[in-house]
Amino acid sequence: MQCFSEGDRVRVDIPDETDLDHQEYHGEHGQVVAVLSDDVDSLTGDKRDAQLYRVAFDSGGTADFRWRDLRPPLDDSPNA
Repeated sequence: MQCFSEGDRVRVDIPDETDLDHQEYHGEHGQVVAVLSDDVDSLTGDKRDAQLYRVAFDSGGTADFRWRDLRPPLDDSPNA
């Protein structure tokens, strides 16, 4: 899976409609403004889970996501 860096444009992809974050964030575009670390990987066994990506949305606001919920943007324009 792709990992992201500060400044990267991303799209939130949460296909599971039962996920509590699906309705609010699925399909939103923004920019990674911080890469945070925690120890969730010790629980999951996947070292990629140790990073949390803070995304500032084009529409305003921010939220944190794991790698599995982020994809490259559908379009490179800031208003994708």
